[in-house]
Amino acid sequence: MRSRSVVIASLTGAITLLILGAAPPGGPAPLPARMADTGGGSQLVTAQAARTGSTTGTVTWWDRRDGGWIPAGSAAARFGAKGLADGGSRKQGTYTTPTGLYGLPFAFGTEPAPVGTTTAYRRVHRDSWWCQDNDSRSYNRWTEPRPADCRATESEHLASYATQYAHAFVIAYNYDRPVRGRGAGIFLHVNGSGATAGCVSVPADAMRRILRWAEPARRPHIAIGTASGTTAITRY
Repeated sequence: MRSRSVVIASLTGAITLLILGAAPPGGPAPLPARMADTGGGSQLVTAQAARTGSTTGTVTWWDRRDGGWIPAGSAAARFGAKGLADGGSRKQGTYTTPTGLYGLPFAFGTEPAPVGTTTAYRRVHRDSWWCQDNDSRSYNRWTEPRPADCRATESEHLASYATQYAHAFVIAYNYDRPVRGRGAGIFLHVNGSGATAGCVSVPADAMRRILRWAEPARRPHIAIGTASGTTAITRY
């Protein structure tokens, strides 16, 4: 009877730890709990690859409740065709996904926002562009229409990517104070046919779930990184 009570108590304790987002004794803590910074909010998206040369990995979205991090969902992810690179030294046009911790300022899409979305959401129109021209005053910004100093050959016509940009989140990489040549137009969006040009992508259903889950008042961020090394997600 005594040993049965001990087993029940142990199981109850383990379940409680899992509910709180903590690890049972001897187990690893949840990924956000091992990170240097999570952005200060109570929601976080992690996009983790095995190594910098990886083009696939996992996206998980987390809620912080009662002092612990709890996974709200997870999906297979795709990264840049050339893998990942440190966000502080990345170069534009390298087909790499920038590592680091970033805000998620607004969402957009060629389709209406999923029912339940509370994040600011912008519909894509025929004259919607994301300027990536280093010589333009609109560098790394949504423009509508495309300004004269932003070359079409150096920008993305958002409506041309109906599948990938059916629903998307802007990742605030090089966004608040853009550095020319560092890179522009980094998003969390729906999968295309393969690896991305530098964004993070997930299946369409996962993207819709993330948009319904995100709450601006809870200040969601996204952390992008590898499992270990100088670009380890736990360093951000």
